[in-house]
Amino acid sequence: MEFLLALLALSCGCSALHLQHGGISHSSRSSSEPPATLEHWHELPEVHMNVTQLIQYNGYPVEDYDVTTEDGYILSVQRIPYGREGKCKGVKDKPVVFLQHGLLCSATNWVTNLYNESFGFILADQCFDVWLGNVRGNTYGKRHVKLPVDSDAFWDFSFDEMAKYDLPAMIDFVTKTTGQASLYYAGHSQGTMIGFIAFAHNPAVIQKVKAFYALAPVSTVSHMGGALKYLAYLSPEIEFLFKVLGVRDFLPTDDVMRVLADLVCRPDYIRVVCSDFLFLIAGMDRSQLNETRLPIYISHTPAGTSVKNVVHFAQIFREKKFQMYDYGSAEKNKHKYNQDTPPQYNVSAVKVPSALYWGGHDVLADPTDVKDLLAKLPHQMYNKYLPTWDHLDFIWALDAASLVYDDVIRHIKSKEMEDAS
Repeated sequence: MEFLLALLALSCGCSALHLQHGGISHSSRSSSEPPATLEHWHELPEVHMNVTQLIQYNGYPVEDYDVTTEDGYILSVQRIPYGREGKCKGVKDKPVVFLQHGLLCSATNWVTNLYNESFGFILADQCFDVWLGNVRGNTYGKRHVKLPVDSDAFWDFSFDEMAKYDLPAMIDFVTKTTGQASLYYAGHSQGTMIGFIAFAHNPAVIQKVKAFYALAPVSTVSHMGGALKYLAYLSPEIEFLFKVLGVRDFLPTDDVMRVLADLVCRPDYIRVVCSDFLFLIAGMDRSQLNETRLPIYISHTPAGTSVKNVVHFAQIFREKKFQMYDYGSAEKNKHKYNQDTPPQYNVSAVKVPSALYWGGHDVLADPTDVKDLLAKLPHQMYNKYLPTWDHLDFIWALDAASLVYDDVIRHIKSKEMEDAS
């Protein structure tokens, strides 16, 4: 019955979907019912900061750059060249680490915890040259050399284009700017997905990446749970509605959010979490959540993506294949790919040495799907399983620094010593 209500809410057109541009709604709360956990929302200055301001606020230097992709998207990327209060400033030829956010997120993911808990800051204090990527359609990727952001053409993309254009452009820019021939890549969620694609199919990118650290790795999502699982059954209807009305960025309304919250929120979830779409698709681990930081997380996510990208995730769930976007007919696929069905991505062709960090309670990077990935992925350095972790723990968990980030750093330093010997 609940699922039928979800179908109704999502199928009823204008009453169920905000028909406007600007990304996913940050909240579905009634203005007369503020959540008890966020009484002091206004007292947290980071709520109102952009990524550059967040970095500066914590005492770190930051450089902002614009990267233009081959197909004309302009992506804002951030660099933290050295540590807090000048730490490591004089160190030359620092190893470069590139951090790539996940689905519906942005570069802020790496800098929204305290300075000694955020991966971006920890790396900088360990004398790494840190770069934060953004992809088309998020808060920092809504510009194009020709296309207006409110045009249908601007939003005509999925993770296919992120892997084909965004990631190569950013990595190429970073290596040229730093003068370093190669870098270390750490991705979360969708950031791992575009890595698996590029590191298997793009020789120019492959030669520039020394090692790949995949946090909550995503390729096939055959066993996915959370809100995206329910949306997957409705993706053709959602895509059709948005095509007819000329709306391309994904923006669930309050009604849709309430239905999805009823379907996926557990009794132990903090109420405000159930109003944030990112938590609805990724879950929540209350034991690892710093609840005082929730206002900051929610003010910066979801950071936006296209309807087409969400539909693409839904397609690979339904088809149980890690494949390119399906245009819905043999004729359209033939026109796009010169074959009747979408080409499949081949993770067994990944050529970059990889390490995987995965969680036992992850509803987006489900353990069964990760095990399937591990069976196919060559050039594995190691993998680390955290049995109680969920999808967002890898960016925000209280123990992320000690259980994941320090581990990655130890490995990179060891690899640097090996390469130098």
